[in-house]
Amino acid sequence: MTIEEIFSGESDNLEFKEDIPAKSEKYMKTVVAFANGSGGQIVFGVKNDTWNVIGFSKEEVFRKMDAITNAIYDSCDPKITPSVGIQDIDGKYIIVVDVPSGMQRPYCLKSQGMLDGVYLRVAGTTRKAARYQIQEMILDAGNRSFDQQRVERGLSEQEMEQFCDRLYHHAKELCNTDADKAALKKIGKNQLLSYKLVLEESGKYYATNGYQLIDGRLDEYSGASIQCAVFKGNVRNIFITRKEFKGSIDEQIESAYAFVLEHINLGARIDGLARQDIYELPIRTIREIITNAVCHRSYLSPDKIQVALFDDRLEITSPGMLDHDLTIEKMKTGLSKVRNKAIAEAFAYMNLIEAWGSGIPKMYEEARAYGLPEPELIDLDSDFRVNLYRRTGNQQRKPFATKSAAHTMKCLPPAAARNGSATTQDTTQATQDSVKTTQATLSEEDKAVLDLIRKNPSMTQKVIAMELDWKVDRVKYYLNKLKKNKVIQRVGSSQKGYWDIL
Repeated sequence: MTIEEIFSGESDNLEFKEDIPAKSEKYMKTVVAFANGSGGQIVFGVKNDTWNVIGFSKEEVFRKMDAITNAIYDSCDPKITPSVGIQDIDGKYIIVVDVPSGMQRPYCLKSQGMLDGVYLRVAGTTRKAARYQIQEMILDAGNRSFDQQRVERGLSEQEMEQFCDRLYHHAKELCNTDADKAALKKIGKNQLLSYKLVLEESGKYYATNGYQLIDGRLDEYSGASIQCAVFKGNVRNIFITRKEFKGSIDEQIESAYAFVLEHINLGARIDGLARQDIYELPIRTIREIITNAVCHRSYLSPDKIQVALFDDRLEITSPGMLDHDLTIEKMKTGLSKVRNKAIAEAFAYMNLIEAWGSGIPKMYEEARAYGLPEPELIDLDSDFRVNLYRRTGNQQRKPFATKSAAHTMKCLPPAAARNGSATTQDTTQATQDSVKTTQATLSEEDKAVLDLIRKNPSMTQKVIAMELDWKVDRVKYYLNKLKKNKVIQRVGSSQKGYWDIL
């Protein structure tokens, strides 16, 4: 401990005490909190408000050091063995107690017990741990994850087969190429067992928490949903719109992703004769952040994932504290620790996530490629937040066309689009004529779908269903009808393509 470190003040991992309190509990809570976290130091003999070194005399310092060591040994469960040393700071003796990160978490005060005596370090202060945080530490200590824990729901062969079918079809939808689709293999009961989505006991099969969450059985998981909102300005004062998505967690991802795409700007780049749709934010990154929030959140926490869109940023908050060994600096390098291992395995199969830890470095790369401000990772102690910043005002990129311009390009007659030659007046007139001709033969439902496509050609079936408050099957019917009548056509894949009005 140097005088420079002292003058830096207290932090998440450093606390000052002027003297040893008469009641050891006053500092023993911090000892427990450090052991439950990433470790830390308590320095005795320094004022915590002025950082003045008071120190102890040579005669009393050893007696005080023994008292601290004995108090820690007697007060904590499991036993905590700190390193207790003496340092000379300008002729004054201070006691430095170095508490390591514990291997037997959770640690607690014996006098308070496991339910009330577990403490954590939060924003430089010591606070009592919530019940769900204690549960998480118990699971982590046993190298177990919540999503791999058995529930009482027994499973039949047919139920497991139907579950596998759904995962397979979702995975197929997210394949980028026909070759990927052809290579995709359907999983079965054995894979579910290896993922620990299913457990076998005495010849019977049981669902785990992970299976239930992916299957959309959310009655026992109060926080397992995604709240989405668009705010006016840059603070949480005025809602423009908001929705909450429930159901299976993989479908929640698609719905939240669609919500964000619906409420950010869609533009276009014109490269010669080719037109390329482009959103103002990298869509791969948007999906990745939402997926990570769902995959790595704490399902023991009663809080919900929040996806908030402000004028200046997209903000995604996931419940659950970071692992005590994981820091934001480590995450930026690609280091990751999977909280929900069974869900992560299923998501990897469904092409929702790629290699562990690759998402954060790619997010920074894509932000740079888009010319966006650097994303922000924020440890909120009991939550984790990612901010993806939007361009504002004069930050807008020149080749990025406005939304209305992009929609105008979509409405060009095919010949004009191919030739790349049409004045604004010609384009507008052609669009109006096309609309008049088409609308004369369309039903009201057809028109409703077509109007949405005209506003945003990249809309997915789920987004259209959400906007019209229809079921997805109903949307599919009218899209197929419009395609059959050669009113629209799909260009590209179901997830990454767009609708072209003929």
